[in-house]
Amino acid sequence: MAAAPPFKVYTAAGEYVAACKYASDAVAICAISGSGTVRHGHKHIVWREGSEEISASESYDQAADIILSRITGRAS
Repeated sequence: MAAAPPFKVYTAAGEYVAACKYASDAVAICAISGSGTVRHGHKHIVWREGSEEISASESYDQAADIILSRITGRAS
């Protein structure tokens, strides 16, 4: 059986809206709404759209890299 997707997307109001296999897909969903968070699992927030140096809509790949570096930093 496959594992659950690791990235969870929540609205700014805290409603759970999506689970994604890839960080770039999760930030794309945040970019569409212009707000929200991406979490690694359901607890650890790794992206807050509107509170970051860049918007996810500027570069999904760059936003995903930031997310992955935060996860790697957390594991260290």
